[in-house]
Amino acid sequence: MLAPADDDTPVPSYVVPSGRAVPVPYNGSVARVNIGPVSARRVRRWTEGGFDVLHIHEPVSPSLSLLALWAFEGPIVATFHTSNLRSRAMQAAYPLLRPSLEKISARIAVSEDARRTLTTHLGGDAVVIPNGVVVDDFAAAPRDPRWTGTAERPTIAFLGRLDEPRKGLAVLAQAIPAVLDAVPGARFVVAGRGDADEAAEHLDDRSRAALEPARHRQRRREGGAAALRRRVRRPAHRRREPSASCWSRR
Repeated sequence: MLAPADDDTPVPSYVVPSGRAVPVPYNGSVARVNIGPVSARRVRRWTEGGFDVLHIHEPVSPSLSLLALWAFEGPIVATFHTSNLRSRAMQAAYPLLRPSLEKISARIAVSEDARRTLTTHLGGDAVVIPNGVVVDDFAAAPRDPRWTGTAERPTIAFLGRLDEPRKGLAVLAQAIPAVLDAVPGARFVVAGRGDADEAAEHLDDRSRAALEPARHRQRRREGGAAALRRRVRRPAHRRREPSASCWSRR
């Protein structure tokens, strides 16, 4: 696997770092762009590894996947994630990308919207295979008593990027007062990458008063009927604990 990462960043043994990625705002999110002479050389050397099949993600983005698409000779499977039916950038780039896109042997879209974006701007079609979750990893994770809900104090978990509006944290924040009206003892666990203080700005005064900082397991303060526990970015195996703890097993 070739992925953006600094050379000194700890990565699994099967990952080859390609260098640092540059965050670029795009389509309401942040794209990690890694392209240039150094990246191109690394991709070229990596694709000479004798692979039978190459699987790339977002092959039209100006990053590693596009470089690999240009460099690799052999069967290529491409997964498309972008959902943007009015992308002028994709429309403008299509004539330049068409020869490279013809190298793709099979196309996957993660949703119907992603498939429509592909067919509208780039032509062709794709098989829809949604993103998946390894449920067993979460089900087998240890339960943390701090987050384990009860009938009187149920726990609601949000797991996702805090700084990505489409993940829905703002929707949850708007619902918290109504949930507290119905279940005064409800607690909320929010886990994900992003600025927790900025995310808390979505809360009204009542919900913000109930905020319990819990970063890095530092001190916590009691603040009311509800608890919104904020977490910073965590290793993958530690992200499973809040979800497993909040699941009802009755």
